[in-house]
Amino acid sequence: MRESSQDVTVVTLLADPDAPTEIAQRLARVLPDRLAEKSGQGKRFDVEVLSEPFTAKTEDLPTLTRRILDRGRAENWDIVVALTDLPLHTHGRKLVMDVSQEHGLALLSLPSLGGLRFRQRALRAVEEVVLSITGRDTDTGARDTGSEQPPRSTPLGRFTGRLAAVHRGPIGEEETADLRYVVSGLRGYLTVLGGMVRANRPWLLVPGLSKALAAALATAAIAIVNSTMWSLSTALSTPRLVIATVGSIALMIGWLIVDAHLWHRSSDASPEARKRAALYNASTVVTVGIGVLVCYAGLMVINLVWALFVLTDRVFASTTQSPLHASDYWTLAWFAASVATVGGALGSGLESDEAIRAAAYSKREQERRRMLQAEDEQPEKSADRS
Repeated sequence: MRESSQDVTVVTLLADPDAPTEIAQRLARVLPDRLAEKSGQGKRFDVEVLSEPFTAKTEDLPTLTRRILDRGRAENWDIVVALTDLPLHTHGRKLVMDVSQEHGLALLSLPSLGGLRFRQRALRAVEEVVLSITGRDTDTGARDTGSEQPPRSTPLGRFTGRLAAVHRGPIGEEETADLRYVVSGLRGYLTVLGGMVRANRPWLLVPGLSKALAAALATAAIAIVNSTMWSLSTALSTPRLVIATVGSIALMIGWLIVDAHLWHRSSDASPEARKRAALYNASTVVTVGIGVLVCYAGLMVINLVWALFVLTDRVFASTTQSPLHASDYWTLAWFAASVATVGGALGSGLESDEAIRAAAYSKREQERRRMLQAEDEQPEKSADRS
């Protein structure tokens, strides 16, 4: 590792565009002081952010590591930590971080940090790896003065301790990394899935589907003033209302996924490709599901306000032959939300596929899925030509 004449260690955060760059910029504001405080010995750190699509057109871990290493050597960086929102895999496990303490580089897969306390975990991970690399460099310098014992990698103890799903992973003999952290099992799968869903920001799905939302609101407005809906809502039991809720939400989710071709099908029959496709499809279902649930909750609130404004005791009693109770407002708003969700599903057919993808996925996720689709279509075209 190279240090300047003023004993300032320069840490470069090489980040993919969009979310990774935003995270890197946040980290750069607090990392210098935290690193200087925890490293001791009067060391100072300067953290720089470089936004660059270093993962363009590949998810191959050795290729990414080679790109980072070549970039760091060309710029003569002290330490480089690369941040990506790609869900990376290695030896059948989901990668959290690859570290080469010898070359002063690390690669962090942000989705593997999960969807909760995301920024704090990213800060801790980057902080740990930088301190590990600088600490190893100091130990190496001391050993070079008289000891012939080869330097050993310094594990990131707090990183694995606080993130219980993270553990040391296997490294091939010809790989650059000397430390690797992975997640595996059901807990690891859910952690990566949560990180992917968070990156898609599913709460933005509703405003991104303007035509579907307009259809749902129009359907709800008509349903609230329809006397037949009043009679039905009072006659329906709670289990039936729950069934209507689940059915309408499932219909909306299925319609959006099928109509906009969001379901990923891989032509590669390898186990790794199937796992990757299953992970992407699971993130799609959860992302769209959360967006639809937000839409449903919003419809219920709007319906309740509309029902309070429209319904009166006398009009309601003349139709249903029963007095208007406070619970009737809630029941009508609930049932109308289910009906409106079905109307929104039909209205989503007016949206273009591109608009639905833009609402459901981040820009990086859209690019990634286009790349995967192109890779899957290429063998098919080659087979057709042969």
